[in-house]
Amino acid sequence: SCDASQLCNCSSMGLEFIPPGLTAKITVLNLTHNRIKRIQSQDLQQAVNLRALLLQSNEISSIDEDSFQSLEKLELLDLSNNSLSHLSPVWFGHLFSLQHLHLQGNFYRDLGQSSPFSSLRNLSSLHLGNAQFSVIRQGNFEGIELLHKLWIDGSNLREYEQGSLKSIKQINHMIINIRSINTFSEIVRDLVHSVTWLEVRRIAFSIAAEMQVLRVMSLSFAKKISFRQTLLTDTTVPEIVSILEDMPKLVELELVDCRLLGTGQWKMEIQAKKSQTLRVFTIKKLSIEEFYLFTDLQAVEGLLSLFTRVTVQNTKVFLVPCRISQNLRSLVYLDLSANLLGDLSLEHSACQGGWPSLQTLNLSQNSLSDLEMTSKSLSHLGNLIVLDISQNNFGEIPDVCEWPKLLKYLNLSSTQIPKVTTCIPQTLEILDVSGNNLKEFGLQLPLLKELYLTRNQLKTLPGAAPIPNLVSLSVRRNKLNSFSKEEFESFRRMELLDASDNNFICSCEFLSFVHHEAGLAQVLVGWPDKYVCDSPLAVRGAQVGSVHLSLMECHRSLVVSLICVLVFLVILLLVAVGYKYHMVWYLRMTWAWLQAKRKPRRAPPKDACYDAFVSYSENDSDWVENTMVRELEQACPPFRLCLHKRDFVPGKWIVDNIIDSIEKSRKTLFVLSEHFVQSEWCKYELDFSHFRLFDENNDAAILILLEPIQSKAIPKRFCKLRKIMNTKTYLEWPAGEEQQRMFWFNLKIALRS
Repeated sequence: SCDASQLCNCSSMGLEFIPPGLTAKITVLNLTHNRIKRIQSQDLQQAVNLRALLLQSNEISSIDEDSFQSLEKLELLDLSNNSLSHLSPVWFGHLFSLQHLHLQGNFYRDLGQSSPFSSLRNLSSLHLGNAQFSVIRQGNFEGIELLHKLWIDGSNLREYEQGSLKSIKQINHMIINIRSINTFSEIVRDLVHSVTWLEVRRIAFSIAAEMQVLRVMSLSFAKKISFRQTLLTDTTVPEIVSILEDMPKLVELELVDCRLLGTGQWKMEIQAKKSQTLRVFTIKKLSIEEFYLFTDLQAVEGLLSLFTRVTVQNTKVFLVPCRISQNLRSLVYLDLSANLLGDLSLEHSACQGGWPSLQTLNLSQNSLSDLEMTSKSLSHLGNLIVLDISQNNFGEIPDVCEWPKLLKYLNLSSTQIPKVTTCIPQTLEILDVSGNNLKEFGLQLPLLKELYLTRNQLKTLPGAAPIPNLVSLSVRRNKLNSFSKEEFESFRRMELLDASDNNFICSCEFLSFVHHEAGLAQVLVGWPDKYVCDSPLAVRGAQVGSVHLSLMECHRSLVVSLICVLVFLVILLLVAVGYKYHMVWYLRMTWAWLQAKRKPRRAPPKDACYDAFVSYSENDSDWVENTMVRELEQACPPFRLCLHKRDFVPGKWIVDNIIDSIEKSRKTLFVLSEHFVQSEWCKYELDFSHFRLFDENNDAAILILLEPIQSKAIPKRFCKLRKIMNTKTYLEWPAGEEQQRMFWFNLKIALRS
């Protein structure tokens, strides 16, 4: 499978041969971890633009001589960990651009009678050798004049012809894995003037008598010597030190993953000539089985005064003798990380007069537990600028501490401190308190420029006022849900803010700030990939910068308020329309009519209680009660009239009284006047009477026009009245007495009909 950059990855696919169809477009071909046994002439013929060919960890035992003939642009060829039993110069004859060649881990025992690399004029790094590799001959490296790195795996190298490596004029970094001290000495003799950095692996310096053959190293111009996985003893250390201090240009000595058999009881005192060039000494993971019996190293005190950088990591150091510290007068960098220094031993190690020039001190991963005591032990270091005491277990820290006066960088990460106090010095420009249990940060640090609060419990950004000069802030992997525009802009000098890997609540305010804040993307570290929403649930896992919430989600209160206002306005409009068109009248009348419809049908007319129900306005009560009632109820035979003032049942709903009275009366008399048409209850009585007329198809309504009524004066809600007046004859109350007698006569006839 090939990507857009024409990098084809066919690794771990079980291939037994190079796949056909390779074209000139391919620049990188990865065929590692397959089962390829042979490379044939035509396999790579078309891949003329190949820059890197990775064939390591296959089963290649045979390569046709012209297999690489077309690969003139190839820069990296890795044939390591295969089954090649010999190397042919013809393979590499046309690889004019090759810079990196890896041939280690095969089965060849030598490099042949001549140089397989003579045509590789641009070769920069060469890695060769294996467990069977045993012979290096003169001429094997002819044609190579300059190498950045030469790595020879010669663990079983037994024969080295003098001058074999002398043809290489310069080697920046020489790595040799070798066991034979004699062979190593012969190789070093050829590298005296060419190697800048010599790294020796898996050699044992255990016998003092063998050290004499290494005296040739004292002539070497190497600037750096590294020993990896090397065995040293009390008897050989003085000899090695004596050899190294004679090296005229040696600047740096490194021991990595070595083993020392002894306790520092060196029988031969080192006559220190004080190497004038050695400045850097590094020890990483030095195994001293009886480290607790180790001496105070008085024998090497004289070598230490010119050291500027010393690293002793992961070596079980529990104490640095005071005299050693005092002799490190030029030391500016000291790394004692991953050791066993405690509060009391540090006090002794950093004694008065010790490390007088020290600027950087790393005490991380030790056994310190008292921050007040630690700071006091180091307070006399007047030049100390950088202090790393991370990964110790301080816990609660006091409010007052004494620190070096020039301290600018302090690393207190992963020290189990639940709260920062004024113990932290105000001179700091960089503070790292990551990996603690901090829930807030409010220290006044006016000079602070960088603050690291990664992996804490902070829910908000720290306040900007106490740290006005902050340029860089890291609050990655906290409990930060969001931060506002005001919080962000309060840091006026902020250039970098790392708030990635927090559980952001993608609220409307936060998203609005993120989308509209100019230049935010340039300030946020890891933007946008590492800024992901945790809620709302609908956008969980989405990048903050790509989320856009709807209007309803962002302004829920406003939208609900608008809906409520609209509903209120609609209701208000309906009320206004209902009032204008008297909808309430019709609704109330309809309800009462429906109630009446549910009642049993009224009794037949012969069983009626009244001859007539009189509907009139209160303003017309004088005529009704004093004139009409007297005339009709005193007639012979008398008429029984139902008047609301007299005959309605007290306490009963007035609408029910109206309906019952109409139903119990044979007729309904409507006394019409201007006052009648203005009366609400008169309208009800008229409507119910109209329903009765309509439902029962009878002639129960009698209209008496007490006074002339203009049609315009009749309200629109009295549409029933208009309809009845248009369809039924009505009686008009006359002014003259003769006409009045005729009026009463006609009315009585109408009531009896």
